[in-house]
Amino acid sequence: DRFSSYAPSPHFQSNTGRSLFLTSTEPSAFDLRPATYLTIRVQASRMQGCLLAGKNPLDGIELLTEFVGRIPPPPTWINDGAIVGLQGGTKRVREIRQKIKAKGAPLAGVWIQDWVGKRKTIFGNQLWYNWTLNPKLYPEFQNLVSDLDKDGISTGLYINPFLVDAPEKELNGRRNLYKEAKERNFLVKRENGKIYTAQITFSAAVVDLSNEDAKKWLKEVIKDELLSTGAKFWMADFGEEAPFEGVYNSGDSGLTYHNQYPVDWVRLNREAIEESGKLEDAWFFSRCGFLNTPKYTTAMWLGDQNVNWDPNDGLPSAIDGLLSGGFSGFSISHSDIGGYTSITNKLIRRRRRFRRSRELLHRWMELNAFTPIFRSHEGNEPDKNAQIYDDDSLETFTRWSKVYVALKDYRVQLFEEATSKGYPVVRHPVMHYPSDKKVYDIKNTFMLGNILYISPVVEEGATKKDVYLPAGQWTHLWSGTDFTGGVTVEIDAPLGKPPVFYVKGAKMAVDFAETLRQEEMFNDIISQPKVMKASAY
Repeated sequence: DRFSSYAPSPHFQSNTGRSLFLTSTEPSAFDLRPATYLTIRVQASRMQGCLLAGKNPLDGIELLTEFVGRIPPPPTWINDGAIVGLQGGTKRVREIRQKIKAKGAPLAGVWIQDWVGKRKTIFGNQLWYNWTLNPKLYPEFQNLVSDLDKDGISTGLYINPFLVDAPEKELNGRRNLYKEAKERNFLVKRENGKIYTAQITFSAAVVDLSNEDAKKWLKEVIKDELLSTGAKFWMADFGEEAPFEGVYNSGDSGLTYHNQYPVDWVRLNREAIEESGKLEDAWFFSRCGFLNTPKYTTAMWLGDQNVNWDPNDGLPSAIDGLLSGGFSGFSISHSDIGGYTSITNKLIRRRRRFRRSRELLHRWMELNAFTPIFRSHEGNEPDKNAQIYDDDSLETFTRWSKVYVALKDYRVQLFEEATSKGYPVVRHPVMHYPSDKKVYDIKNTFMLGNILYISPVVEEGATKKDVYLPAGQWTHLWSGTDFTGGVTVEIDAPLGKPPVFYVKGAKMAVDFAETLRQEEMFNDIISQPKVMKASAY
């Protein structure tokens, strides 16, 4: 769906830096189709909000984030390499980690989604929503965490605010969090008093985060079950599905509380880290959001893209999410390398099935190396999709992991800007070229800070791309060719060489290119630039 989002923000900003945002939580609709005005509808008896008058787009974002909050810089270890998503048990995680290590790929983390145990559904591999370690699937887990830590690799886990009543055969003596929450009246209910169950591919109860005692309890679950294992990070999934028809402990209607729930969910995760005294080292990433999410999350991720080239839900949509979120304070964000959702079930029509190809995986690596976080995901059907550790992909993954690391110092500067000013790390070019009308029509192109200009290949089979360069002097990263901007240029873009440019002479970028050349990540990088004035068309 082109118009769906896990993280709506009731905020509009003009190209001049002026903006408007609503402070009420009821659902609203912004109609920007008219050329000279916009219409806002709110499902409430009154509209509340603020008007801001910035001097330019970045100034407007700085003013906005003074109100909605700013995301703190991630722990320093995030910049040391890739975070790889692995699952399948202790033995499998160790084996694949060793294969990656032998290839020399720098790793910052290993993210283990199925630490609680997994179940087979029509959707693929999914989890038992009972947030305790499954020792049968992960025997000697503490040794695994310790061994990874000795290699400078952090361990990550997974949690969401749903709970299921897992069978005792699955729990095998572990805590049943669903029963605990039910007994304490911590679950969202229906009007008839029964527990509300959300329909995923199975039924799950929703923790009532309007209940202060329920929030305290779930925070303790994070401390006792996740942080106690030695894990330093996790995916704080879901949070955007608080039911409109739910009955909440606070007395708020579902209409009022639906958009507040995502903020309460990320705040709960943040407070668990703070109360454990681990804010400088522990970290989580979330997908749900609303206006004040930047005040509490420690990073965003863009949710479950399809593992295809579709502009609405596939690879191109990851760029759209990065850029649009950046205007609303979601300054540190990223996507799953390769996407997440595949559909291969034979009960589905053939034309609606898709799986991750090697080409798509490699193009996604090229994109994510120039974003805040370089993290892979095996997807909902790991055995049906191309993976970063496949023999025909691991070398490419290693190379792009090193590119990501080579940008560490620059990224740290951008993280500091995100925290002090609210500037997004990944930026739409309009933020730096607001007077260039052609920039408004650019698609699938972004800037990393104010120096690097990236236009990833997002079409299957493409080996060339037309790229518009704003006014100024630009240098093509791979060839060293200089271009005078204000024009569109056709760039060769074979696999492994996405269109990347930098502001000519920028020391950071020149040093970056030299690092890639000296470390032989790309043997044909030209260090001495060639001058070329491109023709406009």
